[in-house]
Amino acid sequence: MLFHSTVRKELARSFGASLVVLVTIIVTMTLIRTLSMASRGSVNPEEVMMVMGYTVLGYLPTVLTLSLFIAIVGTLSRMYRDSEMVIWFSAGRGLSALVKPLFKFAWPVLVVIALLALVVWPWANQQTQELKERYGRRGDLERVAPGQFQESASGRRVFFLDKDTPDNKSGRNIFISTMERDRETVTSARSGHIETIGDSQFLLLSNGQRLEQSLKGEGLRISEFEQHGTRVKDEGILPGSEGPSKARSTLSLIFDWTPTNRAELAWRLGLALAAVNFVLLAVTVSSVNPRVGRSGNLVFALFSFVVYFNLLNLGQSWIAREVAGFFGFLLLLHGGTFLFAVLWLSKQHNNWSVAPVMRRLRERKA
Repeated sequence: MLFHSTVRKELARSFGASLVVLVTIIVTMTLIRTLSMASRGSVNPEEVMMVMGYTVLGYLPTVLTLSLFIAIVGTLSRMYRDSEMVIWFSAGRGLSALVKPLFKFAWPVLVVIALLALVVWPWANQQTQELKERYGRRGDLERVAPGQFQESASGRRVFFLDKDTPDNKSGRNIFISTMERDRETVTSARSGHIETIGDSQFLLLSNGQRLEQSLKGEGLRISEFEQHGTRVKDEGILPGSEGPSKARSTLSLIFDWTPTNRAELAWRLGLALAAVNFVLLAVTVSSVNPRVGRSGNLVFALFSFVVYFNLLNLGQSWIAREVAGFFGFLLLLHGGTFLFAVLWLSKQHNNWSVAPVMRRLRERKA
């Protein structure tokens, strides 16, 4: 129908505009967050754009759902405000007749949301985790920035030095503070360089001083040296270890049925199911009285979106702590929301009202 094609074109324009705005906001916020992580030494400054890209991919299911919800609510609210819905109702078509053209427009977006939540989300998290782990396994000397104190991978050693060579293999004005068991050691030297001995890397210091203090109160020892070697290569995080649940594939979560994995799987499936429910909810919350205005309607629509996703995150925490069951939570939240949306849509479609029912009950009692 001509009316259906017109609605889909308007939905496409509104969806595109909402998506561009939301993605711009997410990219800006993610860039600031990633730069902050790079300044703290959590990620490689040269890989900021890659980490940011993977993070934005993880946010896309929520962004697409919100863009679709805003597009439907905005389009139908405009039709109410411009009295186009009056013409639609006068033609003998009810509100439920809009569900079919809306799902014809939304089904590709819903499929993309499901793929992003079930496939792309764990892959992006896995790539981000690998970048962080690879950067965390770098050598201790490579961690040090000129003129800054930096911890080693194990957290037991603090470095400070001035690098003055392009290959980062030597430095000057070196300071090393080490905590080993019951002894604290502070070493300072005028210069030093990296040398590989066997499978380990050592920092060979020249013209320095070493201070050893026992934490048991055994005393303090100060010594000077012309050359001294200290190991600067930590093993860091072992490769091949299992990452967090959000970085594991959906199939691995299904086969490893632990509470944490069930919670992550419920959250991923919930993103896809919530997107379907939001299409129905958008039809019900978009009805506007042209004489009243639509600001309150839009506020209620955004409030319902925030509440739904907060319940989704809360349910993930409940399943992980075994407070709620996997299937019970999915049925209660998403099935209950679907039933509520269908009943609300039926009420508006059939123009049901509570007042006539109450009046009939009062008449029967009289």
